[in-house]
Amino acid sequence: MSPGHWLMKAEPDSRVVKGKDVKFSVDDFENVKTTPWEGVRNAEARNLMKEMKEGDQVLFYHSNCKVPGIAAFAETRELPPTDTAWDPSHPYYDQKTDKEKPKWYMVDVTFVSRAAHFIPLALLRKISLVSEDDVPEEVAYIGEEGVKSIKQMALVTRGRLSVQRVDEKTWDVIQQMADKGGWDADTVTRSKAKARPAPAGKNRKTKSTARRSRQAREDEDEGDGAEDAPDEQQIEKPTTKSQGRKRKAEEDHDEAAAKSNPRRSTRARK
Repeated sequence: MSPGHWLMKAEPDSRVVKGKDVKFSVDDFENVKTTPWEGVRNAEARNLMKEMKEGDQVLFYHSNCKVPGIAAFAETRELPPTDTAWDPSHPYYDQKTDKEKPKWYMVDVTFVSRAAHFIPLALLRKISLVSEDDVPEEVAYIGEEGVKSIKQMALVTRGRLSVQRVDEKTWDVIQQMADKGGWDADTVTRSKAKARPAPAGKNRKTKSTARRSRQAREDEDEGDGAEDAPDEQQIEKPTTKSQGRKRKAEEDHDEAAAKSNPRRSTRARK
């Protein structure tokens, strides 16, 4: 039976939870070689991990950082139930779990190799937005089928889930990109920054603007400790012409009332 293919996220930057730093970068991974993949506290991600077999292949992904992306290749080892959920001092302690009936699981994952070329999420998103016959010049070698494979990645369609399936064809495309490169990482990052919408609350939003704002937040990507779907975007509805006229009439009425009765105006402001 051929091995399964997965993408698993870790946070390369320091983030302290319950007094412990949950940082785990590609440098850390290469140094320890094999590590238990602990801290998954999302039911869907847990169920995916329970499907893993020893020897499955893994894309190691930097998450919740300035430049998220695929940093290395790895493979799974033993599949023990997790014991970190039973430890009250652990950052991912879950008081509802039972040692007799484990709720959470983890796998041991072994480092295989770094990606010769780090693949930023911004590049994968760029590829996912083009038509299949319009392959970006810097990755022309992946062809139309490669673009199609990137478009179906959970990484660009689901965003925040910390453990994801990867189709075998998509795995091959990612491996090809990691080997050949061809893009300027700084250019990709700058292009992403320019495309990002203004912060929420600064301007009125249309629904399409709100969706773009949500996409920008998803690009930042959360790690294992926050792997659920992104927060709902609060949308400020634009003022219509009729609402504007009504508001203007109310303001004119209040101004006239204030001139005729200053004391009433003072009470109204209170």
